[in-house]
Amino acid sequence: MSTIVPYSPQELFSEDSDESFEPPCVLIFPHRYIQGNGVLDRLGHYLSVISSCRPAVLMTVGGKGRFGNRVEKSLSSAGMEARMEIFEGECSFEEVERLAGVFRTTGKPVDSVIAVGGGKCIDAAKCLAFRLGVPVVICPTIASTDAPCSAVSVMYSPEGVGKGPEFFRNSPALVIVDTGIIASSPVRHLVAGMGDALATFYEARTCFQNPSGRNMLGARITIAAFALAELCAKTVFEDARSAIEAAKRGAGNPSLDRIIEANTLLSGIGFESAGLAAAHAMAAGMTVIPVLRQEYLHGELVAIGLVAHLILEGESEEARRVTRFMAEIGLPVTLEQLRLTQKDSGSIMNAMAASLNEPFAYNEPFELTPEKLYSALLQADRFGKEMIGETGDAPFRTLHG
Repeated sequence: MSTIVPYSPQELFSEDSDESFEPPCVLIFPHRYIQGNGVLDRLGHYLSVISSCRPAVLMTVGGKGRFGNRVEKSLSSAGMEARMEIFEGECSFEEVERLAGVFRTTGKPVDSVIAVGGGKCIDAAKCLAFRLGVPVVICPTIASTDAPCSAVSVMYSPEGVGKGPEFFRNSPALVIVDTGIIASSPVRHLVAGMGDALATFYEARTCFQNPSGRNMLGARITIAAFALAELCAKTVFEDARSAIEAAKRGAGNPSLDRIIEANTLLSGIGFESAGLAAAHAMAAGMTVIPVLRQEYLHGELVAIGLVAHLILEGESEEARRVTRFMAEIGLPVTLEQLRLTQKDSGSIMNAMAASLNEPFAYNEPFELTPEKLYSALLQADRFGKEMIGETGDAPFRTLHG
């Protein structure tokens, strides 16, 4: 295994021996964000921004089958010597080290890493680029997470259990989002991204209002980051339904374009620069339950965590409003929809205890315990059952089959 000196932005921006030290406000974002229909076909053209001529390309087997020819054509037409490698599916340290070994020991050194795929492929590419000392280029093929724009990767064990974040000194050099590809991707992924994006504002608000709240860098929150987080949720509330209808047809429209930007750019800047809190802590903790990490998407777990987050903060009416909206667009709002029953209470309590291993859980302005989190989750489940009783759960069943 290679020797990597870990980078800790918290040590840089937050920790100081001077007791009077107050962390600065820090904003972080990718160097270039490019969004449009067909932009993947101009990938080689855009790489001129970073003067790359020997990129490494990371894709899953399925991704290579769908997009490999387009990527190869774009890079070869720009005169580039691309090296493609298959990402085997889990963003684990073991997989990243395997990939680093491949690129270090065979062929000419690469001068950038390109990820074409979903969240775990994207996060693995960031880790790989860090180890190889080259810039990373992100080409998401779904809009289900806010991973593309951030300088952090969420790491997992080979079995898929969350192990925490790895941070990087540099943000992605390029984020290239082909809206045509997103429009033809499964609608469930788009909706899950909305669950993740919706939480961005509420968690940012928690961190912004709590003087002890910190963003992912260990710094305070700029008003710019908070404004983008607020715009993120506003966009989801206003454009979700129209975007979903367009995505079901596999065609773009202005609402879908805005949702893609909210899920990817606004949520990405929002979570990293404005901070996370209970909603994401609970989602991370829930990955210890096998059925949740194997069957459900990150944004789906964040969604029910967000309702619990609002309940913890005494925002019952807002929790009801959010629950109704999420039920209407197809996000899970009950434990039953997550295939959890009363007999799983021990596992759920263990998940809530695991949630407190996440540093951002402590951005809440009060003490959290597993019991408080579990109680809030049960209340969220009750709200969800009420809403399904009024509206039905056809949107959820349609997306989940």
